[in-house]
Amino acid sequence: MPVGSRLKQGRPYPLGATFDGQGVNFALFSANAEKVELCLFDDDGARELERLSLPECTEEVWHGYLPGARPGLFYGYRVHGPYDPANGHRFNANKLLIDPYAKQLSGPLEWNELHYAYIAGDPRKDLSFDTRDDAAVVPKGVVIAAAVQDDGKLLRTPRSHTVIYELHVRGYTMRHPSVGTELRGTMAALGHPDVIRHIRDLGVTAVELLPVHPSATTRALAKNGLREFWGYNAINFFAPESRYLAQGDVAEFRRTVQAFHDAGIEVILDVVFNHTGEVDKLGPTLSFRGIDNASYYCLTGDKSRYLDFTGCGNTLNISHPRVLQMVMDSLRYWAKDMLVDGFRFDLAVSLARQDQSFSPEAAFFSCVLQDPLLAKTKLIAEPWDLGPEGYRLSGFPPRWSEWNDRFRNDVRRFWRGDDGMLGDLAFRLSGSSDVFDHAKRRPTAGVNFVTAHDGFTLDDLVSYKVKHNEANKENGADGADGNFSWNCGVEGPSDDPAILRLRERQKRNLMATLLLSLGIPMILAGDEFGRTQRGNNNAYCQDNEIGWIDWSELDRNRDLLAFVQRLVRLRADHPVFRRSAFFLGDRTDEGGIKDIVWLSPEGHEMTQADWTSRRNHCLGVRYAAVSEMDAETYTRRLDPHAFLLLMNAGDTSQKFILPDTGADRKWSCVIDTASADAAPATHFDGLSAFPLEAHALALFVSEV
Repeated sequence: MPVGSRLKQGRPYPLGATFDGQGVNFALFSANAEKVELCLFDDDGARELERLSLPECTEEVWHGYLPGARPGLFYGYRVHGPYDPANGHRFNANKLLIDPYAKQLSGPLEWNELHYAYIAGDPRKDLSFDTRDDAAVVPKGVVIAAAVQDDGKLLRTPRSHTVIYELHVRGYTMRHPSVGTELRGTMAALGHPDVIRHIRDLGVTAVELLPVHPSATTRALAKNGLREFWGYNAINFFAPESRYLAQGDVAEFRRTVQAFHDAGIEVILDVVFNHTGEVDKLGPTLSFRGIDNASYYCLTGDKSRYLDFTGCGNTLNISHPRVLQMVMDSLRYWAKDMLVDGFRFDLAVSLARQDQSFSPEAAFFSCVLQDPLLAKTKLIAEPWDLGPEGYRLSGFPPRWSEWNDRFRNDVRRFWRGDDGMLGDLAFRLSGSSDVFDHAKRRPTAGVNFVTAHDGFTLDDLVSYKVKHNEANKENGADGADGNFSWNCGVEGPSDDPAILRLRERQKRNLMATLLLSLGIPMILAGDEFGRTQRGNNNAYCQDNEIGWIDWSELDRNRDLLAFVQRLVRLRADHPVFRRSAFFLGDRTDEGGIKDIVWLSPEGHEMTQADWTSRRNHCLGVRYAAVSEMDAETYTRRLDPHAFLLLMNAGDTSQKFILPDTGADRKWSCVIDTASADAAPATHFDGLSAFPLEAHALALFVSEV
């Protein structure tokens, strides 16, 4: 591609490579560089054509304008400065660097020894200096035209109506029968009508995509013949992972988002701004480290090592204004140009550390909450990291939702049959008010889940007592040991009909508890039809049939799929399961019915003795009819249905006295997880005894 060989002064803003119709402006932040070279490559990125020194540096931004340059140009940077790890500097101009603001890369990053700025095997380790050029094995930035600004808008589904479906772009579509082999694993595959139809028919309102940014594979994984699959080792925060683009066009991502919007489904991105794939001081030099290590990363007092609050070797220095600017620019880009509806922030505590301590008043929170575009998006925090006092569940500001691991753990423990769980279960069912009822927060502050990408799938949760991560080749050192799982009597696959029936019942129990609880429920993709990872609870490096969803299981598990679909519809139809305010235990009418009543099997309201009985594994809850505000007319609509939920995690059946329904009204059992179809059509008088099976949940409805 012919371009002019002389750079003009250009502008320091915006950062990145910006095409204006006549040429491209290049701008790169580096406070400590001594010189920055723009490197241009041929049309396939294989051969370096020119090195042009950026002619200007304005307020620590190096910039230049290249007349005649067009979209499709391949480029990278070489940044000159001291290689002085003791003072936090790790410049090495022999290493081609990826522009942090590149919106497309020429291809995926493959691990290579040339990526390291020091000499492998040298006894001085990172104090040595490698002079080999690595341009041939580094993905190049690709200049793109600005996105066409059309009428695409965020869907803005109310948080109280939201049901999230967490999936991995590649793992979800690699074995989908409707998708051609040339598209599998890409955004185009995810946007296939049959793929979207399954998600839409499930009834969820949002898909949450595991990280879609380009990521790096560690040296240890590469030597074991494995690669980073989940994508939590980002090396850039603007470009989509090249593997996820079937045609190598970033517009493919936007088209898929629009296809989901057309189906009424929001798209939420899992973003990883807490660390990068350059890992610790012995990691590769790919971008940030070689551009300005001392600015981009949190360093120890002696500056030679990294503060590691993430367990991944480094921590991004979000307190630095330019690093914070990069994060904000990335979020705005994905929301404005790619139309994504929200973000889930991995290890979000790391983003809000000031002087190494978490602060709910951190600059990051202030920037996000005052931004007029991001204020319209959903914001979800993983409320912990691995640093000091890193577990901060409920510590995030209003407007944020948080992954509620208390829900996951307590619900798993209750259905496993642990003693003394009734009080904890009651809090989880009612929105975790013990956790979130402060600062005028609401039940939607909690994102409830029983399974997620990190941990057992639903099928494995009821099939394995311990993790089986042998395929990760880490001698069992990876993945959580405390899974609160129950294998129902046999470890792993079984052909015992009784074991299989119990496992199916437990799956129904867990799904029903998730979808009938206040808060925002999140379903792990494939759980609705029995996906398994063969007991692997940390499949982060399994880009194979362990990590890919097996769609052939769908036909064998249509009953479970139908059950989950019914639960999602039930939640959508009845506001009592998605109310936006906590229960108060107040009386709702002159008849004296409380908005929520906790019941013992004897039919009376729970006493202190009932709550504290460690051997009691049975709980009932009656929900009064509630009204809901219509978002368009701002009028209240009464849902005339009262509900009764019964749960028995014990090993024996339990007769449960149903509460009085009043004159001529009956309780109709709409769900009973003890039955295979889980949809009985039976009616019961008030004060009659219902035989609640062991390890079972039943839901009843009565009109007011």
